[in-house]
Amino acid sequence: GIPTRARLVAADLRSRSRERLTLAMAPAPRRSTRSTAGKRATSPSPPPPASRRSAAGARSRSKSKSSSSTSEAPHYEFGGPIGALGIVVGLPLVCYGLVAFCNENGCVKPSELRWPIDASALPSWPRGVPLFSVDACLVFLGWMAFTIATHLILPGAKKQGVVLPNGERLTYKLNGLSVFVATAACVGVGVWSGRLHLGWVHANFAPLLTAGVAFAFALSLALYVGSFVGEKKLLAKGGDSGNALYDFFIGRELNPRLLRGAFDLKVFCELTPGLIGWLLLDLGFAHQQFLNTGRVSPAMALVCAFQGIYVLDALWFEPAILTTMDVTTDGFGFMLAFGDLVWVPFTYSLQARYILENDVALEPWFVCLVVTIKIIGYVVFRGSNGEKNRFRQNPNDPSVKHLKYLPTARGTRLLISGWWGMARHINYFGDWLMAWAWCLPCGFRDVVPYFYVVYFGVLLVHRDQRDQEACQEKYGKDWDAYCAIVRWRFCPYVY
Repeated sequence: GIPTRARLVAADLRSRSRERLTLAMAPAPRRSTRSTAGKRATSPSPPPPASRRSAAGARSRSKSKSSSSTSEAPHYEFGGPIGALGIVVGLPLVCYGLVAFCNENGCVKPSELRWPIDASALPSWPRGVPLFSVDACLVFLGWMAFTIATHLILPGAKKQGVVLPNGERLTYKLNGLSVFVATAACVGVGVWSGRLHLGWVHANFAPLLTAGVAFAFALSLALYVGSFVGEKKLLAKGGDSGNALYDFFIGRELNPRLLRGAFDLKVFCELTPGLIGWLLLDLGFAHQQFLNTGRVSPAMALVCAFQGIYVLDALWFEPAILTTMDVTTDGFGFMLAFGDLVWVPFTYSLQARYILENDVALEPWFVCLVVTIKIIGYVVFRGSNGEKNRFRQNPNDPSVKHLKYLPTARGTRLLISGWWGMARHINYFGDWLMAWAWCLPCGFRDVVPYFYVVYFGVLLVHRDQRDQEACQEKYGKDWDAYCAIVRWRFCPYVY
C-alpha cells in the first residue's frame, strides 16, 4: 500500500501504502491501509471517495505520445511544478536528515535548531557509515529481483479493478501475502543456518537508503520516458499537464505494465517490496539488539509487533488497493515510486532504529497503556473499513442492513450511521491512534521518533481537505446534506 503510503511532501506518497490512507467514501469494491497500508468504489458505498477529482468528472485521456496538451489549463496540485520540484528534492533530504540528526550519537533537540544554528551541538553522522556501497546496491537490487520473481512465479488471486476513464477494467494478480510467506521462509532458513545476518541492515542503513533513492529516481525516469513510447496509453488526468517536471512527479501513465500486461508495476510496488522491506528492516534492528544485549527489549518488541500487524493487515486485505486513488486516479511516477520503495521502509522503520541505538526502558503500566491505544486504534480502523466493505459488497448483509444511508443523485449511498455516522473519515482516527502506538514505545527523551505521528496527522488533514473538495464537486447538494448530518471529519467532537 508508501513512502507517502506520503502526500504533503511524501505523505501522499505512501499511501499508498494502503488502507490507512483509506478514503472511506466512494463507489467501488475494496479492502483496507498500509496498505499498508488503506478508499473508494463503484457500487453502493459509504462516505466519499478519495479521488483528487470525482471519478465521474474524469475524462478519458488515452492518448498517443504526441498528444499531451489540451485546450483547458492544467489543474495542478502540491504547489504545481515548483511544489513538485521541492518535493522531489526535499524527500530524499528528509530521509537522510533522519539518519544524520537521530542516530547512535544522539538526536537533535528542538532548541538546537534555533537560528543561528550551532553545528557543533548537532549529532554527528554515524561513525564509519558510508553513504554508498556496492554491497548495499547489490542487496537492494537483489531484494527487488527476489520480490518480482516470487510475485511472477507464485500463484495469486485474479481480481478486476474499477472501470477506468476509458471504460476498461484491468485484471490484477494479487499474491502479496504469498510473497511475504516465501520471504519469511527464506529469511528464517538463512538466520537459522547462520548464513544470514539480519543485523547487517543497521550498519548499512545509509547505503541501502542511497540505493533505494537511486532506484526510485531511475524507475521514475523510465516510467516518464516510457509513457511516450509505443502504442496509445491511458494517461492519468493529473499527470498529463504538459509540464515535464510536474508530470514526472505525479506520474504520466496511469497503469504501466510489462510482460504483455501480465506485470502491473504500480500495484506491485504499492505493497510488496516496500511493506515487506519495512518489516525486514524492523527485524534487522531487533536482531542487532539481541546480538548486542542478549535480549529484545519490550519497546522493540512492541514496535515490531505493531508494525508487523499493520503490514500483515495490508497484505491480507490486498484487493482493497484496487479501489484506492493511487491505482484508479494517480499516474505512476516519482510520487508513488519514491513513496512505496523508499519513504515507507526507510522512514517508517525509524522507531525500531531509534530503540536499537538508544536504551529505552518502559514501565509495565506504560506498556499496558500503549497496547490499549493500539487495540482501540485497530478496532476503529478495521471495524470501520470492514463495515464499509460489507455494505459495498452487499447492503443486505445482516451485519450492515440496519445502517442508515443517504441516497445520492449519482445512485450511490453515503452511510450516515454506524462507524460512518461518527465521522466522515472515522478510519483516519483509528489509523492515527495506531501511529501513536508505534511512537510511544520510544519514550519522551527525544522528539525525532515522533516524526511519523506528526507527519501522518498533517497528511490526514491535508487529504481530508482534498476529499472535501473532490466530493463537493462530485455530489453537489447531496454532499452538503451529508455534511449537515455527519458533522465531524475524522475525530468525533474534536475535528
